[in-house]
Amino acid sequence: MLTHHRKPICLSIISTDLPVWSVVETSGTLYQKDTDRFHLLLTAPPLISCEVGNLSSRENPVPQTKKNVEIPTSPRILWLEISPYRIIMTMQGNTQVSYRHFWEQGVYGISRYWLPNESLQPHKPIRLRNFTNSLDLTGQKLPEHLRLDYELWSEKVQLGRYILNLEIDN
Repeated sequence: MLTHHRKPICLSIISTDLPVWSVVETSGTLYQKDTDRFHLLLTAPPLISCEVGNLSSRENPVPQTKKNVEIPTSPRILWLEISPYRIIMTMQGNTQVSYRHFWEQGVYGISRYWLPNESLQPHKPIRLRNFTNSLDLTGQKLPEHLRLDYELWSEKVQLGRYILNLEIDN
């Protein structure tokens, strides 16, 4: 059973203890793989700028801002594998940061990040663990709302607590 539907979606991630948040509003294609298994494919807007402050001058205490603008040649593709029991999210594209997360309620999952080629160890992922506190998926026949509450860990150091929220307009 493979059916697909083009839907408006809103994907957000926030940290409950760090100043981290991101929101993507776009349309995505929802593929129904089985009765309760879905794939959601969407294109995220590119990350095209980076600002770097410079505090090297004592006479001018206001930081100088330098902009590095690099426009990616390909889009960022987000692919979510959704079921009531586990979520896998993969982001790849445009030679920037790529990642893959595996979440399952009450389980330590794996989060892997691949940095651009100019990193110290190209093509070697940074591996972190995540612990899923709650995974809530609602909707009648198609998913309408997903909320993940998880912690991100590196060894024994917690790197924050996060909420991933996905709304699919049916």
